Amino acid sequence: MKIALSEGETYYEDQGSGPVILFAHGTPTYSYEYRHLIAALSKRFRCIAPDHLGFGQSSRPGSFAYTPEAHAAVLRESVERLDLRDITVVVHDFGGPIGLPLALETNSRVRRIVMMNTWAWPIDDDPKMARGAKLIGGAVGRCLYRYANASLRLIMPSAYGDRKKLTKAIHGKYLEVFRDRDARVLGLHALAKSLLGSRAHYQSLLDRLDRLSKTPVLIVWGLKDSAFQPYQLERWRQLLPAATVETIDGAGHWPHEEEPARVVEVIGAFLA
Repeated sequence: MKIALSEGETYYEDQGSGPVILFAHGTPTYSYEYRHLIAALSKRFRCIAPDHLGFGQSSRPGSFAYTPEAHAAVLRESVERLDLRDITVVVHDFGGPIGLPLALETNSRVRRIVMMNTWAWPIDDDPKMARGAKLIGGAVGRCLYRYANASLRLIMPSAYGDRKKLTKAIHGKYLEVFRDRDARVLGLHALAKSLLGSRAHYQSLLDRLDRLSKTPVLIVWGLKDSAFQPYQLERWRQLLPAATVETIDGAGHWPHEEEPARVVEVIGAFLA
């Protein structure tokens, strides 16, 4: 389905009926990454999974900023237009900085949160993350994104716990969306730049995380993720000590792609 919003036309999956689960994807993927969860959970819930502008089947307006804060504003508009309430929000990767603002605002419509390998703080205080962000967000990264499709061909495979699970067919579904070099810079590299460039947005999330003290939170974490590693999970444990945490030893950055049955079971138990 598609909805015309102020910044562009957004495509979204809308399957099932019942209490709402809203999925916010990261980069360099789109709503397809949640197909296993949607197939299972839509039997009991209404599952809504939008493609962010520039991703999947959504439009690619040239004037859009493509920062996490800009995507967050579009997602909020989508929620209001669809009149979604009592939401369980599921976020992964950049979906955290994009989807978590919904849970942190006054009179939030979010009732529960599921987070997978994501963050909600400035990364410039993490030397390892900051070095990588500086490289991929700069001129060299831009060139690699444009001409080598680096986020999909290099970074994505390296973040899997078991690369064999990124089959040619699955990889192809993601690659086909970004055949155009300009689209890679417009949508993908803009988020790479924002790792350091959107510091104020990340700080605003960190400053408000105490608002989640009474919100049920489930954290599902693939421990073989080369991007978001166990020490970052420990930071979540410190920030949200009441959260339920489920670790998956063999999974990497996409636990719901690598171990979908396990993730469905964990989320189903949390929602029950």
